[in-house]
Amino acid sequence: MESIEYQKPIQGMQDVKGIIFDYGGTLDTRGVHWSEVIWDGYRHAGMEGHITKEQFREAYVFAERELARVRHIMPNDDFLALMRKKIVVEAHAVRQMGIAMTNEQCDTIATYCDRSARECIEEARPVLETLHNRFPMMLVSNFYGNIDSVLRAYDIRRYFKGIIESSVVGIRKPNPTLFRLGVDALELESEQILVVGDSLRKDIEPAESLGCHVLWLKGKGWTTEEDAQTHPHTITSICQVLEFI
Repeated sequence: MESIEYQKPIQGMQDVKGIIFDYGGTLDTRGVHWSEVIWDGYRHAGMEGHITKEQFREAYVFAERELARVRHIMPNDDFLALMRKKIVVEAHAVRQMGIAMTNEQCDTIATYCDRSARECIEEARPVLETLHNRFPMMLVSNFYGNIDSVLRAYDIRRYFKGIIESSVVGIRKPNPTLFRLGVDALELESEQILVVGDSLRKDIEPAESLGCHVLWLKGKGWTTEEDAQTHPHTITSICQVLEFI
């Protein structure tokens, strides 16, 4: 695969010798919060008009808490398997609200989300290929214990020296220790590492607290407050990473 041409480094990032990527929301959604992608899946499945955005968000939070409490996701689950399980849990909450939701709609939503993620990964692939040829890279993510299987199914695991996953190490972002583990794995100083993530609170601020360089891939967030926030190193496309280093 041909590498993308990259531009002259921007001042302040010339010393970057390694990169840490977040995964969910960064490589698989163009910076958009996953709730927005799933909501689009609900609409694609014909749920709009039957459930409000507020009701959906309640179901989304319920599922996130349930998946954190009970081990539904298995280490060998790829992303489609993960989404099928997640949407089934959401559907339970939706039905508890008295809203009808069929198994076929659940599968339609999960398939929509997997297809959306695949499209984003394919957009990111040339960037990862280019950066992989220049820098050692780690992936640091709040995830369900199956991130290795997800990356292998999308054929991007090979770009990363290693993975620091919250459910495996028992630490969740925004705790900067998760990024510290990534820094240590790269065997570099914090000042030599660029962190790319989609969350100002969970990725950018913790990484900055360690002295890392940062790029905030900003899309539609969970709250309007987050949408209104700004940062001097903000990008709107993963391809823009190549303009900074």
